[in-house]
Amino acid sequence: MQALKSLFSPSSPFCLHKFPTKKPTKSFLSLFSNLSSPTKTKTKPKTPFSNSTIINYLTNTLKFSKTQALSISTRFYYVKSTEKPQSVVLFLQNLGFSETQIRSAVRVSPHILFSDIDKTLKPKIEFFQQLGFVGSDLGKFISKNSTLLSVSLERRLIPCVEILKKILCNNENNQCLLRVLRRCNGVVKGDPESRLLGNIAYLKRCGIVGSQLSMLLTRQPWLFVIQENKLRGLVSRVLDMGFVVNSRMLVYAVYTVSCMSHETFMRKLDFIRSSGFSSNECMEMFRKAPGLLRASEEKLKLGIEFFMNTIKLERSVLIRLPSCLMFSMEERVIPRYRVLQIMKSKRLLKKEPSFLHILNLTEEVFLTKFIAKFSDHTEELLVAYKGHLLDSSSEDETLICV
Repeated sequence: MQALKSLFSPSSPFCLHKFPTKKPTKSFLSLFSNLSSPTKTKTKPKTPFSNSTIINYLTNTLKFSKTQALSISTRFYYVKSTEKPQSVVLFLQNLGFSETQIRSAVRVSPHILFSDIDKTLKPKIEFFQQLGFVGSDLGKFISKNSTLLSVSLERRLIPCVEILKKILCNNENNQCLLRVLRRCNGVVKGDPESRLLGNIAYLKRCGIVGSQLSMLLTRQPWLFVIQENKLRGLVSRVLDMGFVVNSRMLVYAVYTVSCMSHETFMRKLDFIRSSGFSSNECMEMFRKAPGLLRASEEKLKLGIEFFMNTIKLERSVLIRLPSCLMFSMEERVIPRYRVLQIMKSKRLLKKEPSFLHILNLTEEVFLTKFIAKFSDHTEELLVAYKGHLLDSSSEDETLICV
């Protein structure tokens, strides 16, 4: 033991303090790393198994491309027989589905080919038929929304549909409900407790209730199933523009903002601003008529030019009544302007009415007050108002006669 201690004494030639302090070289360290770490070998990624039985069935029977068939078959490599897919296809054919609709349904949700008809498919098909998807409408709907056939009927479809029915107004024969389902099947796919009920409760707290909530659901159903923080962010953005909770315009602003990207929204505001309006005036116009920015830039351009250059309307009037820019130029604004010009030239009016007042009249009232009332000039006025329609109808009659 004494001899061992002497080896490491400061006076010993083997003392560690007398070794150079230079760092070990890389090659020196590699001697030890090779001993301590296992040898790494590159492993090739596993190639997904294809299923020739399924590939042949999809390509020969359903006319899938080989690429599509291969993609589907790798998910069902374990299937040995086409007995179930054949029975599912026959079931859909008996319902009146076309070959194209069946192929589309399988492309959207390949799992339906391997579903139990009596336990899984038939109950859901009958559910959608009871809602109103019948005849050709059923095939069209399922071909685009076949993922719904894999959703729980008792836990998802039925409770979600019942919630939607309570919101929708004027839902005669479930027509509004069917429109919602066509636009966004996600409103019935998830757990109603997770997003649907939460988003409905939040919108109600913002004052969007009754017919307004129904309108929003019908037009933008996806808003009811997005993450609540995103919905809150959308509403917050609208509130920052000057809208307030519980105002009747809030829902229309939310609808407009949700219809387009932030870039598109700002581009349309910039376009109005470039027409001679200030930023504050643009926002004032938007607050008075939130639907204004849903119009195309082409329509906005045509409208602003017509009212400011042709009619010589003051800019302040457009700021006060921006909704006039939302009327159809071809079907309403220009035809009624032509009628008014003829009446002025013939001095048919004792007092010239406001053109904006004329624009706001319903079709029936306008025809009664400004065309039918003047029996001696009815034909001329009607041609000025509906000339393009009369021309097209006369062309149709000519074609029929030929």
